[in-house]
Amino acid sequence: MQNVINSNVKIEETKVNMDSLPILNLQEAENPESAEAFDETFRKQAREIGFFYLVGHDISHEEILRLENIAKEFFELSVTDKNKISMAYSRHFRGYTGIEEENTQKHPDYREQIDIGPELPADPLVSDLDLWRNLQGPNQWPEALPELKDIVLDWGEKNRQLAIRVLRIFLRALYQDDTAVDYLIKGTPHHLLKLIHYPGNYENPQGVGAHKDAGLLTLLLQDKVGGLQVQSDKGWINAPYLENAFIVNIGETLELLTNGYLRANIHRVIAPKKGISRFSNAYFLSPCLSLGELIPFKLPANLAKLAKGPTSDPNNPLFQHVGKNAIKGRLRSHLAVTERFYPHILSNE
Repeated sequence: MQNVINSNVKIEETKVNMDSLPILNLQEAENPESAEAFDETFRKQAREIGFFYLVGHDISHEEILRLENIAKEFFELSVTDKNKISMAYSRHFRGYTGIEEENTQKHPDYREQIDIGPELPADPLVSDLDLWRNLQGPNQWPEALPELKDIVLDWGEKNRQLAIRVLRIFLRALYQDDTAVDYLIKGTPHHLLKLIHYPGNYENPQGVGAHKDAGLLTLLLQDKVGGLQVQSDKGWINAPYLENAFIVNIGETLELLTNGYLRANIHRVIAPKKGISRFSNAYFLSPCLSLGELIPFKLPANLAKLAKGPTSDPNNPLFQHVGKNAIKGRLRSHLAVTERFYPHILSNE
């Protein structure tokens, strides 16, 4: 594992090591002289692990600190102030979630967070068959920290543009036209930003349980505490902090689009020890909800023969319909919202 990040990292120095995550440089990816080498590295690691560190992304250290500082200010607010914007008040799954109020694999996660999406009006619900429409709607903002809104919305837009840059490089590496994702991301945007705090404890080591991400790809920034682990054939790989580096991982939607050539991998966070706090923020890029059914990519024969189909988990089925795939995890994880706004979902299980 490299300990120093700089803009001169060469692609030939980046190897897929199943004991650690590779480091990929976006400047190398976008340089015509090194793009082919980058694509070869990407194709290999995307199939084997589905995670990598991203450097050379042009988001400054100052911008990162600005976001991290405002996130800490939010979590330092009183429980009363934070609960005024509890997610339990939002049918759109927006707002604050307290410690052990979110579940993964039917077990509570020892973390608190605020979920923020595009600032949009509610999408009228036609019928219960279109529950996914409720994923669009207004955010909740804390009155006690009014400056949070502008900083976070600006951060979300920067992350969206970066995620789309990375996604287009994915396409190039898979021999797709760079417009092949336009139908996924044009129109009403759908994404999610989570600001997350993991307070230390002894009783519950599950910061967040083992899971896959549902969307196209995720951009994660974490602090120096550590705790993120990625599953591999050899067991769990630790993914420690690298300054100014995003951790990028592939979502289930890209796994579906590539018939399993790209891998949406399982990951988790181990809660820190008592007395230690861990902070992170995660941006999830997803297709526009109004898209409907996904249209799989047509991979060239040499890649298609390596695509074994998306992984199947009976407890986490994958759907070709974008909206149905997007809302399934929200209903399962945020029971306070489900019980209040969608009780019939629980009664049908």
